[in-house]
Amino acid sequence: MSKLRSVCVFCGARPGARPSYTEAARATGRLLAAEGWRLVFGAGDVGLMGEVARSAQAAGAATMGVIPTHLMAMEVGKRDLTQLVITEDMHERKKVMFMNSDAIVVLPGGAGSLDEFFEVLTWAQIGLHKKPIFLLDTEGYWQPLIGLLQHVVAEGFASASLLDQFTTISDVEGLRAALRAALS
Repeated sequence: MSKLRSVCVFCGARPGARPSYTEAARATGRLLAAEGWRLVFGAGDVGLMGEVARSAQAAGAATMGVIPTHLMAMEVGKRDLTQLVITEDMHERKKVMFMNSDAIVVLPGGAGSLDEFFEVLTWAQIGLHKKPIFLLDTEGYWQPLIGLLQHVVAEGFASASLLDQFTTISDVEGLRAALRAALS
């Protein structure tokens, strides 16, 4: 029997300004279920996090949520998951999510999503992992970030290989193909 593949999804605890962000989150949840992959996420039932989880669950996916104690109320910790892990702090949350996933997908989000992205990106840059990292660039959301990273490279603070540590995908169907290739 093959190992259950798990995809960590980092995303906003808010819905964002565009309906397309919500639809991309829902479509990501459905895609994980359709492929038989487990969702690993921040366990919140709010914003894009909640949308991904509810869609994945409704389509039959296994779900693993990881949330620190202090965010249970604020992020409305989702208790109806296949597995819920409550951590002491944010650092432990990110570590548990990362360790229980085979690939990372970053949907639109705020400072927390950026923190999560930069942590796994830094770990990849310094050789601590080779897990694929995907930015789902719904309506060009991540273009300013990509511009910043290109600037970091151009200004000599990172080698060009930094830009090879992640893949930018414009839509969920492209994400499906990329994840299939990465997880096969």
